[in-house]
Formats: sequence, structure tokens, C-alpha cells
Amino acid sequence: MSLLSLLLVLVTASSTSSRSEAKPREFGRSQFHEGFFFGTASSAYQYEGAVREGGRGPSIWDAFTHNHPEKIANGSNGDIAIDSYHRYKEDVRIMKDLGLNAYRFSLSWSRILPNGKLNGGVNMEGIKYYNNLIDKLISEGVEPFVTLFHWDSPQALEQQYGGFLSNLIVEDFRDYADICYREFGDRVKYWITFNEPWSFSVGGYSSGILAPGRCSSWEKPGCRNGDSGREPYIVAHNQLLAHAAAVQMYRHRYQGEQKGKIGITIVSNWMIPYQNSNEDKNATKRALDFMYGWFMDPITKGDYPVSMRTLVGNRLPRFTKEQSKVINGSFDFIGLNYYTARYIQSTKQDRSSNKSYSTDSLTKQRVERNGTYIGPKAGSPWLYIYPKGIEELLLYTKRTYNNPTIYITENGVDEINNENVPLKEALVDNTRVEFYRQHLLHVQRALRKGVDVRGYFAWSLFDNFEWMDGYSVRFGINYVDYKNGLKRYPKRSSQWFQNFLHK
Repeated sequence: MSLLSLLLVLVTASSTSSRSEAKPREFGRSQFHEGFFFGTASSAYQYEGAVREGGRGPSIWDAFTHNHPEKIANGSNGDIAIDSYHRYKEDVRIMKDLGLNAYRFSLSWSRILPNGKLNGGVNMEGIKYYNNLIDKLISEGVEPFVTLFHWDSPQALEQQYGGFLSNLIVEDFRDYADICYREFGDRVKYWITFNEPWSFSVGGYSSGILAPGRCSSWEKPGCRNGDSGREPYIVAHNQLLAHAAAVQMYRHRYQGEQKGKIGITIVSNWMIPYQNSNEDKNATKRALDFMYGWFMDPITKGDYPVSMRTLVGNRLPRFTKEQSKVINGSFDFIGLNYYTARYIQSTKQDRSSNKSYSTDSLTKQRVERNGTYIGPKAGSPWLYIYPKGIEELLLYTKRTYNNPTIYITENGVDEINNENVPLKEALVDNTRVEFYRQHLLHVQRALRKGVDVRGYFAWSLFDNFEWMDGYSVRFGINYVDYKNGLKRYPKRSSQWFQNFLHK
């Protein structure tokens, strides 16, 4: 072989080799770091059912759905939900077969303490149920991530002192958390105190669309007696104090021996200025403060955002020095729920005497700009698909809050539940497949930019009771046949996840 021929062979081989090396790997689990959790998320009231079984006491959602059926799509409720109380073994097998290595679920406070308080007695049947679920998960190699509060506070405490409107709830929540750590903490290594305190505060006490359904009658005719200019802030404040008390107890009494981690799950939309003006840019920061910073600032800086303190004034509760000290740094990780994004416009101050959370931030949220929507519309009227928002929110968190450890504890999309669509067709959920692929690609980009993300939980493993939307929308990667014994069927997105998790 001549020297020229040899050089040609070497050059060709080198270029072929570099081309094969440059060929991107198929997108899958292997492209995330070792130890990264992939799971699905759920909550007790949305999944369990069995509301009058096993010694469970009523929650505010039992009262809300039965006393105000007009506020729930088709007057539905979670009495049966998808019956995970009886089907948990089957459900865990489905997780394992998919290749998931984590499951986020919530405990029903009133299943453990039927009257909400220690002096009302601990329900050992409820303890046994959760022990069985936790043991089953672990036996199948699925890590439990346990949420203590996912909006279903005991109705007894609501009747006794107004639930989260009263500071008395802080001690009762701490007692409830204490029982959970003691009974389950030898196996549960990831605790979440509260799920989306923003949604609970605003949905339950401003818009009135979530239990307990309080809002101002001047803002929404026919609303129950509420004060949407004060109550959301009081309820958020008491959730933050209860969170801090539960974290403090865990750290002082349990963490050293049990070696677990504890955090809180916060939801936020991504916010984009409507116009490239200083007014809209400043409004966008305020909108983030009033949704995300409302909870992130206290746990990372010990106080509410300056914009909230300025605009809400004396309607915003204040932390004492001692409370500020306890709440600052009260997390080992942040759970982050992301679904959608909004354009933000600046608005002028409302001079009327009727103050409300919905107008306090001096912002207007929009889903379209110049006739174009921010993203494709999903099943729910509030959900527009904007995958880049998850990356932007993660990078914002890294910049603004000193790069905390993050688990994406919810991310998902729904379609309208059309009972007339044949089952075979209903299982073809190509929009959801693309939703997850795009969002996971943006999570991976954020990881490459140094964001400390350690897990991703899809909402949700199954179609379920979706709060005010009842069963009118479906978020699951598995279809639940509500007309035929709640049988579970994998959708195309479930098969996509299975393939993704084995790549």
C-alpha cells in the first residue's frame, strides 16, 4: 500500500469514527446521571377512595364535594376515586413493570388522625394501610416520596377553629408529622411537608374553586363568606409556619437516626413579559414573587419578597425574628411542580377599598400575544403547553435561590375525558408523549447548565379525580375505565416511558 493510500485509509477511518462518536444516543434514562429518580405522583384524596373505610375521618374535600357539588364537574367526588386503597398492590406492580424507581404519594391526615388531633386518637388501621403500601413499594425497588399535606385537612379542625385560618393548626400539624416520622421514617427517606401551598391558599381562599371554597362575595357573587384580600395570606403564613415546625421537629428528633431528607413542594408558572418594556419586565418579576417567591423567599431568606411587603402592606402577616430564623433554610430539597406559562402585563393600582390577592401584584396574566397562544391548549382551560418554561424556571431558581437541590415533583398534561371515544382510540395520547419528551429534554438542558435536579415525577400514573374538574379530564399515562370496574390500561405515553426508562 502506498503512503498516499495509507493516509487516505487512516483519514477515512478517523472521520468515520468521529462521525459514529458524534451520533447522538437515543434519548433515554441513561442520559441522566446515576441515581436520578424517575417516578409518578399522586395524592390521597385523588387516588385512594375508601373515604368511610378503615377508620378514616372526613376531610375538607369530603365536605366540599358533598356540600357544594355544583363547584365540581358533574357533581363528582373522591368517595371511590380510583380505589387505590384496595388496589395498591396492582398499582405498584404497574410502576415496577414500567421501570419507575420512585413514587410520590400523600398521606391522608384524617386517615391517621380522624379528628385531626392527637387527643382524638391515632387510627392504627390507617397506619397499617400506609405501612403496607410503603413495604410493597420498597419490596419492588420503588422509593417512596411521602407528602404530609396535599390539601385534605381534617374537617374536624375546620369546624373547630377554621383550619389553616388559625395559628392553632401549626401545633396540630406538627403532632401529625411526628406520628408519621415515628411510624414510617425508618423506611421513608424523602419527606415533603406541603404540596403547593400557593394553590391551597389561592384556590381555597381567593378564587374559591378548591376546598374549603372561601372567597369574597363582592369579587365572586354567591361566594361563601371570605376575604380574598386577607385570608390567602393568612393561610399561606400558617402553612409556612407549620412547615417550619415540622422540619424543625424532624431535624431535632429523627433525621440523625433515620438519615432522611425533608423539603416542600412549590408550584409556579413560568412568566414572560407581554411586551419588551420595563413596565412588563418589572411586572413579570412581581408575578413570580406573588406565586413562587411568596414561598421560596421565606425558606431561603427568612421573609416575604419586598414587592409583596410593599403592595400588600399590613394585610400580609409578619414573621417574628424567631419564626424567621426557624423558617430560613427549612429544607433539604425543593419539590417543584411545573405545568404551564403566562405572558405578564403591568396594570395600574386599583384605588377601590376592595383589596384582593388577584389584583395585589398589579399584573395581568395572558395566554396569547398578537393573536398567538403561548402554546397548544391542553384539556384543562388553564393549561397551555410551554416546555421551555421548565428549563427557564429551573435556571431562575438556580440564579435567585442559590442553586438548591430540586426534584420535579409534578409535570404533566391532560386531555378532555370523552366517554364516547372508543378505548383503543383513547389510549393513543401522542400529545402527552411529545409533552414528556420535550419537558425532559429541557430538564436535561438545565442539568447541563448546572441546576441540581435529582428526580422527575410525572403527573400522573393514572387518570384520577382532578379536584374541581372531577373526572372530566384525564392526566394519567394509564387509562382508568370509570364505567367498567376502574380497570387500568396503558396509554401510548406509558409505553413511551417504559422504552425511555430502559434506554
